[in-house]
Amino acid sequence: MASRKEQKEQLRREREEREVAAKAAERRRRTIGIGAAAVLVIAVAAVLVVVLAGGGDGGDGKANGASDVLPSGGKVPDPKVTDLEEAAEAAGCELKGFKAKSRDHSEDLAEQIQYESTPPTSGRHFVEAAEDGAYEEAPDVKQLVHSLEHGRVVVWFKKTLPKEQRAQLNALFDEDTFQMLITPDETGSAYAVAVTAWNADPMPLGTGRLLGCKRFSPAVFDAVRTFKDEHRSNGPEPVP
Repeated sequence: MASRKEQKEQLRREREEREVAAKAAERRRRTIGIGAAAVLVIAVAAVLVVVLAGGGDGGDGKANGASDVLPSGGKVPDPKVTDLEEAAEAAGCELKGFKAKSRDHSEDLAEQIQYESTPPTSGRHFVEAAEDGAYEEAPDVKQLVHSLEHGRVVVWFKKTLPKEQRAQLNALFDEDTFQMLITPDETGSAYAVAVTAWNADPMPLGTGRLLGCKRFSPAVFDAVRTFKDEHRSNGPEPVP
């Protein structure tokens, strides 16, 4: 059986391979949070505005909502630190673990559930998980917790961060989207940026993992990267 160090190295190699493949191909990024019906309404409204205004070049055709929360054009520094503890310390971030208390499902999206941490890392959750992707509007927290159970990693960010920093987080997400979600943090946490995961050990409930960064700095990027490499695909209910 491969050692944990060997597994981490393999995960890191896989991430680098995905980055190369992503840069070689034209990227198509799906922004979630605006339903298909809403998009259609916006598109029709835009056409009507142009027609009623008597024509014109119509602008660049981009919906404002697609760039308000997670703007494009951000750039992030190349990786420098590959050890999670070292990267977290350099960024001034906290690393916490929480013994999971439940893996039960709720069928009521309105149910109020108290979680061990903010943002949550594990616990009772909605029966349907949130899909992988980048969110302009936060899904219900109970759906995000279910995603964690499936081995996903969730990046949470404050909408109040400067536009440049949100663009950088968007670019960081685009580096490696495999089993990843990024969402505005509506949980009331104290962190500018947080990352969560749910490990399988110890079975059957596992352990929730949290990286919390109260301040945003360039060192945060390596903290997020190393957290992903350490905890992704390790959920108590592995789902491809």
